[in-house]
Amino acid sequence: MNQLHDHIVKSIDEEQQRLVGELLRMGDMAAAQLEAALDVVERRDDKAAERIVGNDEAIDALEHETSHDVMRLALRGPMARDLRELLAALRIASDIERIGDYAANVAKRSMALNLAPPLPQVRGLTALGAVAGRQLRDVLVAYRDNDADAAERIRARDAVLDMQYTSLFRELLTYMMEDPRSITACTHLLFMAKNIERIGDHVTNIAENVWFRARGEDALPRRERRDGTHAIPPSA
Repeated sequence: MNQLHDHIVKSIDEEQQRLVGELLRMGDMAAAQLEAALDVVERRDDKAAERIVGNDEAIDALEHETSHDVMRLALRGPMARDLRELLAALRIASDIERIGDYAANVAKRSMALNLAPPLPQVRGLTALGAVAGRQLRDVLVAYRDNDADAAERIRARDAVLDMQYTSLFRELLTYMMEDPRSITACTHLLFMAKNIERIGDHVTNIAENVWFRARGEDALPRRERRDGTHAIPPSA
């Protein structure tokens, strides 16, 4: 009986490790998708943007596969610690899938943006995206290492992304008021910047689930939020 129990435990552990590998692969694909989207925005490359939009299906497929694996493991009667692992995996997979969607949206809007003359604010957008991309890659490492302290630090860094987003938002509003001909292109950039800010929110969700996976129900410190765009009046 002990041998059977040990075999079952070992089998569950191996499947959980495979699940971690799937999520890391999925996260790496989403990070690469974001980096590629930022690159095509700068290069104004419609064909590459179309490929990025098409690649989003691969991340969606992995999310479905991960969900299936979680459900299969859950039916094997895991212990409380294992249930935390599975619940965190399910949530993280969903967040990564949304990150892939937002990266694809950036690439899709870049094609519309390319119909207008280049805007100087594109540099601000790619800088914002670079911050989000670093945070995504860092949180994947925290998940791999089951590092709750690193997850907490990454979560706190979302305030920096919020401030950078608010600054770009203000800059784009000002530019549109000074030159109404830029309104269409700037509106595309505003939506793209919002997509990237939302990626940061999903990275924060992943960080919180890394904490939950490692620490259970221990409460995280209150998170500082620095997105000030809701307080900017239309005439700002």
